[in-house]
Amino acid sequence: MTLVEILLILILGLMAIAVPIGFAVIAGVVGVLLWVGDINLMVVPQSIFGGIDGFTLLAIPFFLLAGSLMTAGGMTRRLLELADAMLGHKPGGLAMSGVVASTLFAGISGSAVADTSALGRIMIPAMVKVGHRPAFAASLIAAANVVAPVIPPSIPFIVMGVLTNQSITNLFLAGVIPGLLYTVAMLWIARRLAIRDAPAVRTGKRPPGTVRRALARAAFALLMPVFILVGIRMGVFNITECSGVAVVYALFVGGVVHRELDLKRIYAALVSAGRSTAVIMIVVGAAKLFSWLLAYTGVPQAVSAFVLANVSDALVFLLVVNVLLLIIGMFLEANAALVMLVPVLYPIALALGVDPVHFGVVVVLNLCIGLITPPVGLCLNIACMIARSPLERGSVAILPFLAAALAVLLLVTLVPQASLLLPGLAAG
Repeated sequence: MTLVEILLILILGLMAIAVPIGFAVIAGVVGVLLWVGDINLMVVPQSIFGGIDGFTLLAIPFFLLAGSLMTAGGMTRRLLELADAMLGHKPGGLAMSGVVASTLFAGISGSAVADTSALGRIMIPAMVKVGHRPAFAASLIAAANVVAPVIPPSIPFIVMGVLTNQSITNLFLAGVIPGLLYTVAMLWIARRLAIRDAPAVRTGKRPPGTVRRALARAAFALLMPVFILVGIRMGVFNITECSGVAVVYALFVGGVVHRELDLKRIYAALVSAGRSTAVIMIVVGAAKLFSWLLAYTGVPQAVSAFVLANVSDALVFLLVVNVLLLIIGMFLEANAALVMLVPVLYPIALALGVDPVHFGVVVVLNLCIGLITPPVGLCLNIACMIARSPLERGSVAILPFLAAALAVLLLVTLVPQASLLLPGLAAG
């Protein structure tokens, strides 16, 4: 067996016995290095810490903390109230409110898992209470929150930018239109299915001034994504500085304006963000070690030579990559898959003339769909746990949303301008 085969067997074997992906990768690489015997094991800590020792990666804990603080400070609830005021009176309105709230909150945290947990604890019980099946409520909230890593700020886009030395600002801008297309698709599916799932839900006219009052209450939360994009685009601050300012903004709004943040809630937000950051950084560091071993064995060069010898069309390459990533996304967390696969696939994409920003959006959107793909989809699992619904039922209920997500992915793949329009306009 080759070293790569031994490595994959070790990693998959450890994952099969429930070892977390980051630790499974590290243990697998160490096992291979011990098998080889002539490589200094100091390369392990050097690669891991080298992978996470980047100024830009500091944005990840700060954006996660900003999202946690805004949830603790009542801004998530205000966004839900705004979405409900806009759509709650319509047929299927509560389901559509969940989709809109997910999109609004996506502009704050950048994490699909965090959004699914935060919004799911509010929306899923509310939907079940009015008559929706738990499996439907879980699948809707899970699918709606997949948009979080596509609409800025986005943790996967930060990781992608670091891996490929791209402008993270351009990646952020490139994710806006695909994210909105995804939201429209989810709204359409949610409305049709919600009416059938709970036909007895009452609708009616909303009282005058409902939207205006809800908009006023949610104004500070709505300003966050605008604040981020405009600040970065105008050059006021870079990505990392922006994330720090977002934390200060969340503290000010939650503690001074809304007066809902106290020391206990701030501490809980710090713990939550710290845990999420630890998981992401362990995965990024482990995947960097994995990438080093692949480079040492010459895998990227071999794969590149094979693909370029058999594929000459950029569109065919993107479609093949989509199929590959959809399969891998069923089993691997998005950030881990990025760090493992991008060093192999990115040079091939450039050689075939694929725009690097377009490639980044396709890859991130694809891997995010993996978060709702059974059997491992993390967002689907979290939503089903909140709804107390068996994963088997959630896996069936998610299928229409999954089909809509794949349709959006295909559209974004076939129409590069969906990703490149805003970065092009920003560049003048």
